Amino acid sequence: MRKDVRILLVGEPKVGKTSLIMSLVSEEFPDEVPLRAEEITIPADVTPERVPTHIVDYSEAEQSDEQLYQEISKANVICIVYSVNNKKSIEKVTSHWIPLINDRTDKDSRVPLILVGNKSDLVEHSSMETILPIMNQYQDIETCVECSAKNLKNISELFYYAQKAVLHPTGPLYCPEEKEMKPSCIKSLTRIFKVSDLDNDGILNDNELNFFQRTCFNTPLAPQALEDVKNVVRRNMTDGVKDNGLTLKGFLFLHTLFIQRGRHETTWTVLRRFGYDDDLELTQDYLFPLIKIPPDCTTELNHNAYLFLQSVFDKHDKDRDCALSPEEVKDLFKVFPYMPWGPDVNNTVCTNDQGWITYQGYLSQWTLTTYLDVQRSLEYLGYLGYSIIYEQESQAAAITVTRNKRIDLQKKQTQRSVFRCNILGSRGSGKSGFLQAFLGRNLQRQRKIREDHKSFYAISTTYVYGQEKYLLLHEVMPDFDFLSEADLACDVVCLVYDINNPRSFEYCAKVYKQYFIDSKTPCMLIAAKSDLHEVRQHCSLSPLEFCRKHKLHPPQPFTCNTTEAPNKDIYTRLTTMAMYPHMAQADLKNSTFWLRASVGATVFAVLGFAMYRALLKQR
Repeated sequence: MRKDVRILLVGEPKVGKTSLIMSLVSEEFPDEVPLRAEEITIPADVTPERVPTHIVDYSEAEQSDEQLYQEISKANVICIVYSVNNKKSIEKVTSHWIPLINDRTDKDSRVPLILVGNKSDLVEHSSMETILPIMNQYQDIETCVECSAKNLKNISELFYYAQKAVLHPTGPLYCPEEKEMKPSCIKSLTRIFKVSDLDNDGILNDNELNFFQRTCFNTPLAPQALEDVKNVVRRNMTDGVKDNGLTLKGFLFLHTLFIQRGRHETTWTVLRRFGYDDDLELTQDYLFPLIKIPPDCTTELNHNAYLFLQSVFDKHDKDRDCALSPEEVKDLFKVFPYMPWGPDVNNTVCTNDQGWITYQGYLSQWTLTTYLDVQRSLEYLGYLGYSIIYEQESQAAAITVTRNKRIDLQKKQTQRSVFRCNILGSRGSGKSGFLQAFLGRNLQRQRKIREDHKSFYAISTTYVYGQEKYLLLHEVMPDFDFLSEADLACDVVCLVYDINNPRSFEYCAKVYKQYFIDSKTPCMLIAAKSDLHEVRQHCSLSPLEFCRKHKLHPPQPFTCNTTEAPNKDIYTRLTTMAMYPHMAQADLKNSTFWLRASVGATVFAVLGFAMYRALLKQR
């Protein structure tokens, strides 16, 4: 809502503009009236809407046309004052004042107008018969008030209506000619209904209505009042109440009724509580609340946020199969102005056999968005109504900003739940296969993924010492000449090479020596496509010798060419290295570790050769 209201009074000379202002301030009719009243400010605590109000007078005798134009451009609402006993002043409303104001204001953001018939004490008849056709002709006219500065009739009401026209305008909500709400208002109220429909059954039951009432107006409805509301709807439409709950049609009907009866403030209170501005757009403050993220800190969802997202999933998983079908995903995002998830999401997180996002995959995608782009996550939570449903000041309450990574390293422990692993390797080395294998997809399933639906990210959960953690894999494009800070910023690095390609390892060796040799980020070498024949790499050192020289873990064999889902042990190992980088380094400096590693590598080589011969026989 606006921070203040500026009311401008215009009209022909001698219609009583200045008298109206002075009567309001002094609560008595002035004996002497100046040509023009000074601008006055009514403090917030004495106005009904608790908003400071500035009242500005205009005098043709004292002000130029240019000054008038400036005041028109600054005004939030304009009162066109006429004298009820002066026909010429009434005619001037349409022949002069309304055209002048329209010429000086932008067509898309017209200022609301109030017609003010002053000096009602001098006549016994009303001017309304003359004024009503004018009101019907001009949409910008909010209302008409007849008053008297002399006997103080309707003076405070006049300025209340003027204030109300600014704070609770009719224009964005309702079309008088059609006698129905405008599409943008219907769209906004439909989103509010869906957010408030906590069980997604298309009906607001008594508990949901009470929660809605308490959320918007800080007070619950008495049982009889609830019944009265539903009875009003029942009397006016057949499908407004169903199973003793309010349907969307009934909800929209009630708001149409409020507006038609001049109670716009009721609908505006609801709209503003759910984040809407005067143009029925969600405000930037609502969607993007301030959140400070110091350097070397990451962003994660907290426990309450996961509970909220779980409830959103549950209310849209209609068939209770712990996965969201395309129709269920579409229904979930109906409260968004656009579809936030593309087909790549299905290849970023875990899905079921039908390719639908599972419960685990759904939470993983939210975790990924929060980690990579917290502003986007705040926006999405805003559309879903997190701060309203969980009665928080803003969506920022859903976010945990982790402590600086340097402190984690010093203390040799971390409270973080999300760890990033950047995957580097030459083209065709098996990076994409490594990502998809993390989501349980073997080579056969991976081949069904369309090129334009591929993702450079994969995220899922792993368990380290009984704790559930998220591991986020990011495939970095193989551009050796330039790796950005984002390509290098991570908790653990995976260098992937193809054991069947003699030139594949060379890229890993160069990247490691240029970017990671002096880094505190733990690194792991992945010997990909280990189901194929291993060839000698065109490099001065073999992969195993390279690892021994640089005190790295020996290359880890990996293949996704399996009949079942690929083995996930390697991902647990990566998460452990990310969580405890100091342990990874200390372990490698231990000579017995290298003895164990060498024996392990030899055994693998023997087994690998045996497997290779067996595969040849099968083929």
